[in-house]
Amino acid sequence: MHTTTGVFVCFEGGEGAGKSTQARALAASLTERGFHTLLTFEPGDTAVGKEIRRIVLDPATGELSHLTEVLLYAADKAEHVDTVVLPALARGEVVITDRYVDSILAYQGAGRTLAVDEVARVARWATRDLRPHLTVVLDLEPEHGLGRFDERDRIEGESPEFHDRVREGFLALAAADPDHYLVLDARRPADEIAGAVLSRVEPLLGQAVR
Repeated sequence: MHTTTGVFVCFEGGEGAGKSTQARALAASLTERGFHTLLTFEPGDTAVGKEIRRIVLDPATGELSHLTEVLLYAADKAEHVDTVVLPALARGEVVITDRYVDSILAYQGAGRTLAVDEVARVARWATRDLRPHLTVVLDLEPEHGLGRFDERDRIEGESPEFHDRVREGFLALAAADPDHYLVLDARRPADEIAGAVLSRVEPLLGQAVR
């Protein structure tokens, strides 16, 4: 389901690709133009989500059943969509989120070598099949992205092979639906990336309020 009001844009990609930086840049550009924007993130941008984020990312959690991990991430998304994303879209805002459903498909599906279609069914149910108008994938080789962290959380600390599968998972999702994706080389200068994103978002803005 795509929304009839508001604009929903999400940023996806592997670790250290610059998703948060570009999400902030887009929000700032649109706010300067007078649009009502909501900058948010997953997991953890609700009270319930903060607890889920602690569980799934804290190295002290240790091993989890892969199915448990899927369900925890799905629970965070359900709460986030119901209490944050959908209300903002109903107000006609531009919602910009750092990570969304594609992350669970790439990390818990491809990364954990679970059946992506089964993970998708859980994630789509949890999010009421709410899909972004545009998903920006910032593509970066894992060895470059992970090198930007001195300390790694539970997911960042996974094997290089895991992160390679995650990257391929994101690229496969984008290749399957090019009309709703923008794939950019995350090694490009940040201002060039921001400009490319803004150009792709501009045609969508007629659905947003000012």
